[in-house]
Amino acid sequence: MMDTPRSDGRRRLDAAKRVLVVEDDASIALGLRMNLENEGYEVTVADDGERALDLVREEAPDLVLLDVMLPRKNGLEVLNTLRAEGFAMPVIILSAKSGEMDKVAGLELGAEDYVAKPFSLAELLARVRAALRRVAAPLAPPRVRVSFGDVEIDVSGRNVRRGGRQVEMTATEFDVLMTLVSERGKVLSREDIFKRVRGPNHHGTPRTVDNFIQQLRAKLETDPQEPAFIQTVRGVGYRFDG
Repeated sequence: MMDTPRSDGRRRLDAAKRVLVVEDDASIALGLRMNLENEGYEVTVADDGERALDLVREEAPDLVLLDVMLPRKNGLEVLNTLRAEGFAMPVIILSAKSGEMDKVAGLELGAEDYVAKPFSLAELLARVRAALRRVAAPLAPPRVRVSFGDVEIDVSGRNVRRGGRQVEMTATEFDVLMTLVSERGKVLSREDIFKRVRGPNHHGTPRTVDNFIQQLRAKLETDPQEPAFIQTVRGVGYRFDG
């Protein structure tokens, strides 16, 4: 069951944004569609994994709400395929499963967020808005371009290149990276990183930050097991050296 917040029907700041809802429960899909449209989003619905992939390729939505348990191809398989094909839009996982391993699997595959069913619709809509804001409004950078090793960051364009080649990143991966880079040489706790990227009222665990750090190292470090730039400070958090 989802609780439905009151709405004044006015179009929001994110009015032009397109959201793909991937949900095989028709009643949940309808409820999500109605409430998202009431918030001013353009909404498309897919009821299986293969159809979801087709719609992303055809329409390139700004955000995907993705159920895990789907026919034809499950949500984690869909997410893995999207990231492998270079689609970096925010993906929020929806699932009746609340186990830690399911959350970790989704985050490691590049999900921006995870919401367990049953969920508060008001909270879900807030997370949708927050995810879209992270894409549209990058963190204030220390300078326009940043480089370290063979990595170059175009901060204003939210573009990362390594050895001259494009590095695909999700919005949250980029924000975690810029949080560390902007505090070069300073140790940041997992809680500090999470609050700066997601906001003080967003719930998460230290493992959430660890997953994003692991992804960044895999994409940017020559040897992710012996990182030269994104350092672990045991018992405290992380520090960027570069």
